[in-house]
Amino acid sequence: MKRTHTCEQLRRQDIGSTVILNGWVHSRRDHGGLLFIDLRDRAGITQVVFNPELNKLLHEAAQALRNEFVIAARGTVQQRPSGTENPKLSTGEIEVIVSELEVLNTSKPLPFEVNEDTDVNEEARLTYRYLDLRRAHMRRNLVLRSQVYNIIRSFMEREQFLELETPILTKSTPEGARDYLVPSRVHPGNFFALPQSPQLFKQLLMVAGFEKYYQIARCFRDEDLRKDRQPEFTQLDIEMSFVDEEEIFSLIERLLREIFLHTLSIDIPVPFARMPHAEAMSRYGSDKPDLRYGMEIHDVSAAAAQCPFQVFKNTLANQGKVLAIRAPGGGELSLKELDDLTQAAIGWGAKGLVWVKVLDGDFQSPVKKHLGQELLSRLSADLQAVNGDLLLLVADAPKTAAQVLGQLRVNLAERLRLIPEHVFRFLWVTEFPLFQYSAEEKRWNSEHHPFTAPVEADRPFLDNGDFGRVRSRAYDLVVNGTELGSGSIRIHRQDLQEKIFNILGLTEEEIKIKFGFLLEAFQYGAPPHGGIAPGLDRLLTLMTNSASIRDVVAFPKTQKALCPLTGAPSAVAPEQLRELRLRMQE
Repeated sequence: MKRTHTCEQLRRQDIGSTVILNGWVHSRRDHGGLLFIDLRDRAGITQVVFNPELNKLLHEAAQALRNEFVIAARGTVQQRPSGTENPKLSTGEIEVIVSELEVLNTSKPLPFEVNEDTDVNEEARLTYRYLDLRRAHMRRNLVLRSQVYNIIRSFMEREQFLELETPILTKSTPEGARDYLVPSRVHPGNFFALPQSPQLFKQLLMVAGFEKYYQIARCFRDEDLRKDRQPEFTQLDIEMSFVDEEEIFSLIERLLREIFLHTLSIDIPVPFARMPHAEAMSRYGSDKPDLRYGMEIHDVSAAAAQCPFQVFKNTLANQGKVLAIRAPGGGELSLKELDDLTQAAIGWGAKGLVWVKVLDGDFQSPVKKHLGQELLSRLSADLQAVNGDLLLLVADAPKTAAQVLGQLRVNLAERLRLIPEHVFRFLWVTEFPLFQYSAEEKRWNSEHHPFTAPVEADRPFLDNGDFGRVRSRAYDLVVNGTELGSGSIRIHRQDLQEKIFNILGLTEEEIKIKFGFLLEAFQYGAPPHGGIAPGLDRLLTLMTNSASIRDVVAFPKTQKALCPLTGAPSAVAPEQLRELRLRMQE
């Protein structure tokens, strides 16, 4: 009995038709006579009915049906009796009176129910992922993922991009995380690496003259995991020749607008907001600020300098700053909650935290007498505080104070429920530092990656050694406090690329071994180029309002990089190791 319709297709106009449906038993209701089965396939649900008065033997056979049995049912479409329609189903006006049944497969009792979206232990969900994916919200997530991919491909085709693949087995290069290594049997003692991104290959495609490349690329990073990371992930990898930042921004804005409009019916405004990195850090204490709520950081050092509080005086005397945020409605927090915030601030690197409650024109604070009424009134006015607000102040090195308040800002927004739902606020963060200094390693490292071009006006700082002042032509796309993707205008000249490698401490031999092929390519007419790589897993996590990136990936790993379904990673046979000339150490 091959199906004639899906379980979502039938409507009033099909009444009287004989149809065949295939699917899973989603639920069963036995009313002591009529037996109702909700039959489910990928498309939807149709109610099928077994009537003992029409076919007693068929009705008795149907009594054996249980949830998740796979069946084929032939029957006649009829209108549901008045008052029994189900407006929640697209097929809710009709039902199918079954005349023939075939059980295609049975099912064991389920480890958890799949016909309702209840909380299930994640270990069980991943162990039985094929069952978890039958649940409605998981099915919707993966259907949306497929829709997004189709929109991307259609859009990029219209924009005259070429979809080109780059190698999965490649060379290990420093890109910010540990590589997954693959031993070579043919070349004993040598290893391939799985790509952290297609960065070098997409630049070589620009050298090759393809000008517009994209790929829905699988990438791999052996790093500590969290809810928004997987050891293997998918990004939309894009590279373009003869472009500047504005052209890349416009492309991504138009693409995302199309994705949101055609999948969620949300018309996101373009162009997105822009903000230099230094401004993001000073206003929000983060390079990926969430713009859905306020609580901007204010420099109150000038006012703090006028009070006798020794903590403020010592900080300001040592070139520090006193920074503050206002939490609307934060005055409702208990002393225990405020103590927790103080401990959190200390854990994030602050020496302490000063809190002030604004209450009916008065103030409550454990250091009220040290701050004085005049300062408290001025702070309240400067931060536009109203009754019931909470002021938080951190006195420390400027970078530390801003970052701590940035984390407190996120914590308080969640705690005080200040984050609006179903709102997406996009932001381009630009002009990142080109380098960051590692005091531990006593060396300069790339803020993004070593192929990022510097801002032209800052090129002299590369020559005089003032590397900390060099801004890059890098940009991050941020939405709701999450980094969605990074990109940059790339270096396309051999001399500048060699200079960057030298600043990063690479020897001539290291440069030749790791990047010789790239520098060689730059000698054959490499065009100016740039690109970006938005993370599709993160985008889908945001679009579905999922708690974890694992809810938008078909077969994810746990936070310990394990696959409970297959048992990967696993030991291999000794003969496999011998073929690779490898030996396990005890």
